[in-house]
Amino acid sequence: MEIQRPLYLDKIKNRMHNGMIKVITGIRRSGKSYLLFRLFRQYLIQSGVPSDHILAMELDRLENEQYREPFRLLEYLHGNMKQPGSYYILLDEVQMLGRFEEVLNSLLHEADVDVYVTGSNSKFLSKDIITEFRGRGDEIHVFPLSFQEFMTTQSDSTTEGWADYITYGGLPLAAIMPTEEQKAQYLDQLFRETYIMDIIARNKVRQTQELEDIIDVLASSVGALTNPTKLQATFQSKLKSKISLNTLRHYIEYLCNAFLIHEAKRYDVKGRKYIGTPLKYYFEDVGLRNARLNFRQVEETHLTENVLYNELRLRGFNVDVGTVQKRTMDSAAGKRVSTSLEIDFVANQGRKRYYIQSAFRLPDEEKVRQEKASLLALHDSFKKIIVVKDAIKPRTDNDGILTLGLYDFLLNDDCLEW
Repeated sequence: MEIQRPLYLDKIKNRMHNGMIKVITGIRRSGKSYLLFRLFRQYLIQSGVPSDHILAMELDRLENEQYREPFRLLEYLHGNMKQPGSYYILLDEVQMLGRFEEVLNSLLHEADVDVYVTGSNSKFLSKDIITEFRGRGDEIHVFPLSFQEFMTTQSDSTTEGWADYITYGGLPLAAIMPTEEQKAQYLDQLFRETYIMDIIARNKVRQTQELEDIIDVLASSVGALTNPTKLQATFQSKLKSKISLNTLRHYIEYLCNAFLIHEAKRYDVKGRKYIGTPLKYYFEDVGLRNARLNFRQVEETHLTENVLYNELRLRGFNVDVGTVQKRTMDSAAGKRVSTSLEIDFVANQGRKRYYIQSAFRLPDEEKVRQEKASLLALHDSFKKIIVVKDAIKPRTDNDGILTLGLYDFLLNDDCLEW
């Protein structure tokens, strides 16, 4: 089955010939190579680019081992760029190339050459990636399949598809496997034999059990506020570990750099400032998170929040956890008191901002009041939204708050403008 990924293909097309290196990043097995070597290559050929003007090299293949030497690769590329016209260089797993930063910067000086690369090295795929190319790298981050993309691979109903997605996630190969046993086994092996081993090898981790314990703790507390100090207390009380704060911070950074997890910072909306800690951590793919816990804690409420977080980031938003202070009169104490209320997501994109609550269900007026409390404490003009699992028609109440069904949110790109 060929899974079309038009969102990412459009991002690549919009960056063609921009004078920068197009860097395709993302968690392993998210579809980076497929996007570049199949979908983008097909687009180039369909657009009239001669096939001999597309120079593609998969550096992780044994038969291409010789081209991991920088001068040998440059010799090969220059030897195949003799005819007039634009050339497109596609390099997969470029971190396997010696002195790859220098090679890519060298290619930037070639006339009529457009360069696209992917890689899975934790250094290469770190938050400092643009710096590696001295401001000449243009990153395109590829997520696992969104729910909308996932449903294009399924013949089930939306409800059945959601049950599968919230359990096994959106890694493309897992999505098309026919049985739940295969999905579970694939995700478990991928986590243990690829992600963890890669992090250990590339970061020279010696306390491997403590790294795995950190993954387990974070997987068990998706969407919960935490910080290294709280994690250290957990290790000391429950695991009898003497792990240091510095080691904890490093291990969390390794997981973030490998795109296994992401941290959402807290933002004081009224104070217009970030709050240092605590933070929230979300997994790039909920299926991997579930596999890590042997599918024992598939709690739909928290996993739905994780999926919404990933969906907002996929749509290009910067996403924070919001806090807002609300002052009320305490009649018993006879004075005004301040209460801190949480907004699940503050999603920013340029001049746009949305405040979004993941409510899952609103069974009664008390629950409605709770979910609306933080939104009503805001006094700006940005849109306020509550997303619920219930199948409802979108509605805006007298307070200007839009309530959306989960499937509307995930399957309609324009839903935030309703």
